[in-house]
Amino acid sequence: MHTFFAPDLVGPTYTLPEDESKHAIRVLRLGLGDTVELLDGRGGRYQAAVADANPKRCQLRIIQHETVAPRPYFTHVAVAPTKNLDRMEWFVEKAVEVGVERISFLRCARSERRELKLERLEKIAISALKQSGQAWLPQLDELQDFAAFMAGVAPATTFIAHLEEGERTALAQVAGAGPGCCVLIGPEGDFTPQEIELAISKGIRPVTLGASRLRTETAALAAVFTAHVVRA
Repeated sequence: MHTFFAPDLVGPTYTLPEDESKHAIRVLRLGLGDTVELLDGRGGRYQAAVADANPKRCQLRIIQHETVAPRPYFTHVAVAPTKNLDRMEWFVEKAVEVGVERISFLRCARSERRELKLERLEKIAISALKQSGQAWLPQLDELQDFAAFMAGVAPATTFIAHLEEGERTALAQVAGAGPGCCVLIGPEGDFTPQEIELAISKGIRPVTLGASRLRTETAALAAVFTAHVVRA
C-alpha cells in the first residue's frame, strides 16, 4: 500500500498537495476506491480511499484510523553536522527508520560546518517516515552553539561520547537507566578538551560506543541503535 504524509489531516477527508496528487494519479495510477496509507507524524495512522482522482487535488476519504502510542523510551541525539552534508542526510534517514524522537545539531569549536538549513533534512526525515512506517516524526532542532545547548540539558540522562583519554563507560551500560537519554556526538575532529570539561562539570557522563573509531554519522546512528537495544 502506498504511503503519504499528511501532517495537517483533520476530519473525514484529506486532499493531497498538488505535487503528491500528481504523483498519486499520474505516476502511481491510483483510481477511485484505491486505498492508501496516511501518516500524520504525530502517531496517527490512517487508511484512506481515493474519492476524487484529480491529479491536482486528489481527495481521500478516511476509512480506518489508529493512534500509535509514543515509544516509552525517549531517544535524543545531539550531533555536530559533518562538512559533507550527504553524510548527515544518511544519518537522519537511518535514524528515523530505526526510531528516534529528537535530533539536535551542534556547532562546536572544531566543526567544519558552521551553518545548516533544515529544509532538506526535514524532507529526508519525512521520506524515511513513509518508507519505514514509523508513526512519529522526530523533532529536528536548528544548529546551535555547544555552550548554548549545554545550558538546557538534563545531566542525569545526558552522555557525551568522545575519544579523549580518561574513564568512559559503555553507553549500553547506562543508557537504559532512565526514561530516555541524550547522547552528544562531536565533529570529525572530536570535542575539544574544554568542551568535554564543560560537559563533565555539569554532571554529564562520558561514554564510549565501542573500540572502533567511528565517523560522526556512524557514531550518531550507533547511539540511536544502542538506545533501542538496551530497551528491547
